[in-house]
Amino acid sequence: MELILWRHADAEDAVPGKPDAARALTAKGEKQAQRMAAWLGKRLSREVLILVSPAARAQQTARALARRFETSDEVGTAAESQSVLKAARWPDGEGTVLVVGHQPTLGQAAALALTGRPADWSVRKGALWWLESRGQGAAQVRAVIEPGLL
Repeated sequence: MELILWRHADAEDAVPGKPDAARALTAKGEKQAQRMAAWLGKRLSREVLILVSPAARAQQTARALARRFETSDEVGTAAESQSVLKAARWPDGEGTVLVVGHQPTLGQAAALALTGRPADWSVRKGALWWLESRGQGAAQVRAVIEPGLL
């Protein structure tokens, strides 16, 4: 199976009294999401399962792909790395799963998927980590891309 962890693009700063989940993408974030979506769109199969945090910034990031997706609390702002991997059916699922979520959870999920231990790895805004399960506990990194490289 393949697992793509895509952190939402650049978003508005937190504002006291405004729910964190309501934070929207900035103009920079919209451009980041469009660049990454164009890159991903050329590489994803039609059968990809896309799981997206309910937070506005993650929803906007995912919409840049112009594909059907599922909203899932299991990859939301309060999610833990184990819940992200479980929702994606890592490592024993089939096909490709794309998760659009948040830091530090996505970095921790990447570490857990690749090393078997959670660690605080960084996933930059708008960036993605593309992992592949090779079976029997073996995994590899297929790509790590950030929007500034596209």
